[in-house]
Amino acid sequence: MKMYPTIPKKQIDLPIYAFDKIDGSNIRSEWSSKKKFWKFGTRTRLVAEDEKPFGEAIGLVKEKYEKELSDIFKKLRYQKVICFFEFGGPNSEFGIHQDEKHDVILFDVNPYKKGLTPPRDFLKNYGELHVPNMVYYGNPTDKFSEMVGKGQLEGVTFEGVVCKGVRSGQVVMFKIKSDAWLNRLRKYCKGDDELFRRME
Repeated sequence: MKMYPTIPKKQIDLPIYAFDKIDGSNIRSEWSSKKKFWKFGTRTRLVAEDEKPFGEAIGLVKEKYEKELSDIFKKLRYQKVICFFEFGGPNSEFGIHQDEKHDVILFDVNPYKKGLTPPRDFLKNYGELHVPNMVYYGNPTDKFSEMVGKGQLEGVTFEGVVCKGVRSGQVVMFKIKSDAWLNRLRKYCKGDDELFRRME
């Protein structure tokens, strides 16, 4: 099952759609026209329903998205799709989850052999479902980056934004984190610079 690509920090100079970045863990699921959602994993490995905490995402995805996404995929004549969700709860941070109620949020869709769905099509096809807030459209100016860093961009929860554009028909991305989130991560890492670089 396809893994979600690593999102770089280097900005790209083209019009982008910026989405709120949810502080959680990446969950991927494979959908097929015959089996619906039938295979699940974290970013790097498969998970089973009885695994804590990530196995909880299986029931959440099926309950929250399976019917609606199946209807959309059939309309689009997709036979196989990988969907990407963010899994977390009110107190989740840095991929660490507490014993509390969790949720899943659809943030990307990859039809078989088509690559990630361009952001405009993602909003058109899936925007009526629960997806991250689209908080900005346009070129990534210095003012935009500064507003994200200072936590001043409306619709951003805390961590920052993921920016998506299209170049030569392919989705390209970068991320910007808020200063407050980065400072919180520094405290969590307790001076371990290597850990900080891996997690930021």
